[in-house]
Amino acid sequence: MISLSHYTILSGLLFAIGVYGVLVRRNTIGVLIAIELILNAANINFVAFSRSMAPGELTGQVVALFVIALAAAAAAVGLVLVMAIYRHTQAIATDKLGSMKG
Repeated sequence: MISLSHYTILSGLLFAIGVYGVLVRRNTIGVLIAIELILNAANINFVAFSRSMAPGELTGQVVALFVIALAAAAAAVGLVLVMAIYRHTQAIATDKLGSMKG
């Protein structure tokens, strides 16, 4: 049987991989994917703790749905910004985007 500790370990690993991706990636799309990993780690925690603390209620699942909707909106805005920056600078590497002057 899978216990709460298994879910928290999985969530911690996903969170650590996401933080590592945010800190190490030079590609902005890779950074956006790493942020999605961090948000999915939070979703696993919401659902796992909701299931263990109040098995009959769906509060964790509802919060996870809101986080998924927020993540989708943030990813859409992020991709639009990446496309606009690419049109202007012809690069999406984060180390090349030091100056945001017009």
